[in-house]
Amino acid sequence: MNIDNTASQMRKGVLEFCILSIIKQGEAYPSDIIDRMKAANLHILEGTLYPLLTRLKNAELLTYRWVESNSGPPRKYFSLTEKGAGFYQELETTWQELANAVQELTASKN
Repeated sequence: MNIDNTASQMRKGVLEFCILSIIKQGEAYPSDIIDRMKAANLHILEGTLYPLLTRLKNAELLTYRWVESNSGPPRKYFSLTEKGAGFYQELETTWQELANAVQELTASKN
């Protein structure tokens, strides 16, 4: 069995939650999301992020606004919609339940 593949699948499972967590803290530009993820040691490529942001936008969980840039084309900043905030709350509850269960199962019972 390949540990890299298993670890990658585990990361993919929490990717959406992590991205929504970043955006929940305030409007986010995609390269800022990538930087925040990298700082947390959860590396994500643009080729993974952009389709995910589009899918979340199409599901009406995110919205965006264009902001003019002095150093290039306008930038698209993403934020949560009301529906997205509700979805995030559900994910957060699910995450806490899952994290608690994993902690219970993996804690040493000496």
